[in-house]
Amino acid sequence: MYADVILPLPFSDLYTYAIPKALQQEIGIGYRVIVPFGSRKHYTAIVLKIHQEAPANLDIKEIHSLIDAHPVVNEQQLKLWEWISFYYLTPLGDVYKAALPSSLIPRDLLNTYTPKTETFIQINPETGIENVESLLGKAKKQQALLEEIRHFLIENDEERISKKELSGLSGFSVSALNGLLKKKILVDIRVETSRLDNDSVSVRAPYPLSVHQQEAFQDINNCFRHKPTCLLHGVTSGGKTEIYIHLIAQFLAEGKQALYLLPEIALTTQLTKRLQAVFGSRLGVYHSRINHNERAEIWQKMLSPQPYKIVVGVRSSLFLPFQKLGLVIVDEEHEGSYKQQDPSPRYHARDTAVMLAHFFGAKTVLGSATPSIESYYNVLTGKYGLVTLTERFNGATMPAIRIENTRELRRRKKMKSLLSPLLIELIDQSLKENEQVILFRNRRGYAPIIACNQCEWTPKCTRCDVSLTYHKKINRLVCHYCNSTYRVPEKCPSCHQESLEPMGQGTEQLEEEVSRLFPDSTVARMDQDSTRGKDSYEQIIQDFQQQKIQILVGTQMLSKGLDFDHVKVVGIISADSLLNYPDFRAHERGFQLITQAAGRAGRKQTPGTVVIQSADPGNPIYSFVTGYDYAGFVHSQLEERKLFHYPPFYRLIRIICKHKDADKVEKITFRFAELLRKSLHERVLGPNKPVVGRIQLFYIREILLKLESGLSTQHIRDILKKTEVNLRSDSDFKHAMIYYDVDPL
Repeated sequence: MYADVILPLPFSDLYTYAIPKALQQEIGIGYRVIVPFGSRKHYTAIVLKIHQEAPANLDIKEIHSLIDAHPVVNEQQLKLWEWISFYYLTPLGDVYKAALPSSLIPRDLLNTYTPKTETFIQINPETGIENVESLLGKAKKQQALLEEIRHFLIENDEERISKKELSGLSGFSVSALNGLLKKKILVDIRVETSRLDNDSVSVRAPYPLSVHQQEAFQDINNCFRHKPTCLLHGVTSGGKTEIYIHLIAQFLAEGKQALYLLPEIALTTQLTKRLQAVFGSRLGVYHSRINHNERAEIWQKMLSPQPYKIVVGVRSSLFLPFQKLGLVIVDEEHEGSYKQQDPSPRYHARDTAVMLAHFFGAKTVLGSATPSIESYYNVLTGKYGLVTLTERFNGATMPAIRIENTRELRRRKKMKSLLSPLLIELIDQSLKENEQVILFRNRRGYAPIIACNQCEWTPKCTRCDVSLTYHKKINRLVCHYCNSTYRVPEKCPSCHQESLEPMGQGTEQLEEEVSRLFPDSTVARMDQDSTRGKDSYEQIIQDFQQQKIQILVGTQMLSKGLDFDHVKVVGIISADSLLNYPDFRAHERGFQLITQAAGRAGRKQTPGTVVIQSADPGNPIYSFVTGYDYAGFVHSQLEERKLFHYPPFYRLIRIICKHKDADKVEKITFRFAELLRKSLHERVLGPNKPVVGRIQLFYIREILLKLESGLSTQHIRDILKKTEVNLRSDSDFKHAMIYYDVDPL
């Protein structure tokens, strides 16, 4: 018998091993096995197929050993892995590495997962009562402690006591305990315990739905009778989360599991508390800030007879071993954070979630106030169902949106700050009314660049072709691509003048300016720099909810579904920077971010105001934003995209080539494009140099494929793989990095 296995290496191929006779009755699909690979190495592989077909002309090695007594990956997961590898043109081994917690992929012959243990104390049953008395002698402190331990065990009907409970006894002392242990009257034992928080919490029934929510809830169920995927297009603060809670409760009552996907770890904090209040310990949370051993424990729990019924998580939670998945919710489905960029596999969690649900025969809800154009197009073409929620919860009104022409204000010399006079006035009024303010600037750091005002020299990263961002708090220049840091020069290295000045503004500078304008207010910043600690997201969100923070400055992470009761004013600084990016999705992203940011204001009965600061207020996008005209915006974008052959009418694949030699990367991409044009003709664009042409010492070139939606994925895959093999036969190109980004964002 033979097993085809997946290795945790960047290979798409399966490798075949002979199954030793001793393991033939024990091994199965989805089991982990240790296999030899190469001359000296061993790896943990996953069994994908068992058969009796011996590969021809190959010296087959045997599986070294079996790790598990049961599969750690189920049939639906393996189907999902294969689909991701096929559709996203990514090695199956990379999917395996991304899917399993790293501590479940032991290196060599060692299992790196270490269970958590706790020390307990119990009375030694082998020491008789008569021996105890003689051993204790006149040790009164030891006698007293022993009596307390006996009393505790009888009262609590326990056989042992934890060290924590023991230290709480009145007669406890380290010397008395050590004396009892040394005399073997007591023994200490280590017991495996869970790292997971399994404490049950008080559970309430879901809140009753409003009339509008109830209609949407019923419409989703009606949609599920005809289509497995439903797009819930609901206004910000429309109460989508409560609808999700009712849907989850419904599927749990049917004995099914639910997966609730979020785009950012920051969002799990608020949502987990709301869901735990209803579902208690049936809820599990899974994301990258949980350590490797905790993730392994959650994985093992999902395989157990008592798995979590609901999992809240980000992209990686798609890979968990669900047993009876019935419902998948993708909240804020439009978010670009759902697309994995680096490392491989470069999958989109929203689209992968739809496939995961398909493999389980489950239902999917995609929710957003600003759905992605691809998802809305799937509604228009009949692939998805649509349910709309047009009213805010409890009759709250949508905020008024004001456009401030910063160019005109500067011309008239009325713009004396980063904030317009109107925004300053509204913030001041809001603070007097004990309300809160959110200010968005989608660029972190103090200033995007520093420049010499004499010769225009700007510092650049030595490893990447990109300007360095000035971070004032640490007084360093930082590359936002490779995270290298540099000291700030005192003089311009080019003209040797003391003429370096920060240009532009980031969240750090905005925070400083707001603190200057409103010195009596508590100002905080929420961006990638201020939330590096494990609990930093949670602390900032909690402090803002409790109104310990009055003004919160941040990047786009603040716009992603957070719910705050007392935000009256939202300011969007330099809004044009969201729209003026050389990308066909720039207007879609800008519309979504501005609309989502606006949705943080006036979420209760107090009407809110949104101020958009723009030097180009005539941009047509602003008319769609101020009129809350999502449908009009989408239709205008669809017309453009159809004309210029962009998604959703065409499918894009980026081919990225990297090499440390600039000449070689030029040659390989030109040769690659030349070979592809023989089969794909005008569908091949490039090669081109991307906006940032060198990152971490690697020169980068790209080829873009624009493919009609009806073209066979298998056909395109075969062409690309055949061309790459042809290309790599040239020794000059053998060691170049080549990878594919399917449906790039």
